[in-house]
Amino acid sequence: MSLPDSLRRLGLGRLIYRVYHRPRSKIRDLVRAGGPLAMRRTEAGRLAMLAAASDLPTLPAAAEGVPPVELHLLTGQRFWYQTLFCLWTFARHAGRPVRPHLYDDGTLDEACLAPLRRHFPDLAVTTCRETLERLDRALPRDRFPHLRERWDNYPNIRKLIDVHLEREGWRLVIDSDMLFFRRPGFLLDWLAMPDRPLHGVDCTESYGYSRGLMERLAGTRLAPLVNVGLCGLRSDSIDWDRLERWTSSLVREERTNYYLEQALVAMLVAGHSCAVAPAGDYLTLPPRRECLAPRAVMHHYVDTAKRWYFTESWKIAIAPTAPGTR
Repeated sequence: MSLPDSLRRLGLGRLIYRVYHRPRSKIRDLVRAGGPLAMRRTEAGRLAMLAAASDLPTLPAAAEGVPPVELHLLTGQRFWYQTLFCLWTFARHAGRPVRPHLYDDGTLDEACLAPLRRHFPDLAVTTCRETLERLDRALPRDRFPHLRERWDNYPNIRKLIDVHLEREGWRLVIDSDMLFFRRPGFLLDWLAMPDRPLHGVDCTESYGYSRGLMERLAGTRLAPLVNVGLCGLRSDSIDWDRLERWTSSLVREERTNYYLEQALVAMLVAGHSCAVAPAGDYLTLPPRRECLAPRAVMHHYVDTAKRWYFTESWKIAIAPTAPGTR
């Protein structure tokens, strides 16, 4: 094929994407979100949640003499208020002091941290600068080019790298877009005596890569429905050279994918006995009925559940008569 033909083909492909695929994708997203009016309501709810984050009630005093539990979250300017709601609702029902450890996504500043520190004065923060120093020391670009490229361009992988690199012991990473409605006994029990990896259960298997490729690289069968919204790993057990090889192979053979981090964790825990969060209590993608009248311990508001998260669920979670407080 001549160069002009190739260029014409490339131009035609871009044109088709712009006039057909991109508009079609936007229409599909609009329909999934409930239509234009629902999208406006969702955005209004999000802004109300953002405003309410600076005025959350003081948490009840935790039991004295009880050691704090440590939770690890990646956050920044776009997500700090969701992080606060997640931690506040966890602490409200845990009855334990909570010591959050936050990892700066590069946008975290004091304006974001002040409301968090008001409720969690023992808050620890790893800044983006500190993480970059760790990266240059432990994952130099000449030895780990694929992990470093993904760190630069794919924020999700920072939940794995930033939290565990050059660390020891067990750490529980949770996503910010979660709310707790009852005592998180399963998580508290694991945090008290971690002895195996922990993960959540997805609503549908979302690894982004073929099972055949992932299992060939991992050398064993994968567990189904691994979700990393809840993810407990032992930092010093992670083989970063192996993660570099896996990342290189996955991207080379099947391109980059939004679910790469989840795929890598599924491969890390493959073949291990894991603590698996009970799916009915630690619910990924709760349906509307559950969002409006929560029975589960925790909701993870992925995909279309964001609509109810922003318009209804956060208000229910902080109400004086919230489920689990009656």
